Amino acid sequence: MDQFQKENKTEEIRLDVKSKILFVILGILIVGSVSVTYWRYMVQRDYIIKAQINCDPETENCFIWECDLMSLEEGEACTGVPDNDIWYYKIFNRNAKNIPDCDPADENCTAYVCGEGEADCSEELCNAENVPEGEECSNPEQYLLENPPMDEEECAEDDEECLSGSEESAEECAPEDEECLAQQEAAECEDGDEKCLAEEESLENNEALDEMEKQGNPSEDKPGETDSGDPYIPPLGAEPN
Repeated sequence: MDQFQKENKTEEIRLDVKSKILFVILGILIVGSVSVTYWRYMVQRDYIIKAQINCDPETENCFIWECDLMSLEEGEACTGVPDNDIWYYKIFNRNAKNIPDCDPADENCTAYVCGEGEADCSEELCNAENVPEGEECSNPEQYLLENPPMDEEECAEDDEECLSGSEESAEECAPEDEECLAQQEAAECEDGDEKCLAEEESLENNEALDEMEKQGNPSEDKPGETDSGDPYIPPLGAEPN
C-alpha cells in the first residue's frame, strides 16, 4: 500500500514538472511574439498603409464615390454641391516607415508621392476586379465628353487681377506686327523712365496724326467751318475770302 502511494506521488510530481515546463515555454513564446510584433509595428513601422487619395478623372480610371440620398449621416448624406457629393479617388499603398510626418494637405508634403525605385509603394486604379460593391469606375474619354475642359477660366466681376490678365492675354501681338509690339513696349514703361515715356508720347502723337490723315481735315473739306463744325467768323477788320 505504501509503495502504491509513493508511485502515485512520483507520477504527480512528474506531471507538475512537465506542466510547469509547458507553461514556461508557452509564456516565452507569447512574450517573444508580442515583443517582435511591437518592434516591427511600433519601432520599425514595417507595415503597409492604404489610403484613398484624389484622382484625376480626365486622365485616370478612378473609383467613383457618390453620396447616399437616403442617409442623414454627415459625410455620407448629399449636400447638393456636386464637388462634395461625388468624389473621384484611387488607392495609395506605401510602407509606413517611408511616409514623412507631415500634413498631406500641405503642397510640400510628399506623403502620397513614391520615391524613385521605392519598394512597397504603388497606386491602385479602378478596374472590374477591384471596384467595391455599389461603386463604379470612371472612364477618361467618357468623362471628357460629359465634362469638356474650358479653354479659359471665367473671371469674377470683382477680380481685377484676373480681368487685367485676361485683357493682356487678349491683346497679344503677332510677331510681325511692329506697331502693336511698339505699343506694348511703351505700355511697359516704368515710373521715372523719362526716355521711355517720351517715346510713348511721341508714338501717341504719331498715331493721332495718322488717324487725322486717314479721316481727312474737316476744315479743308468744308471751307468756312472750324474743326468743330461751327461757322468761321473772321475777326473785325478782316476781309472775308
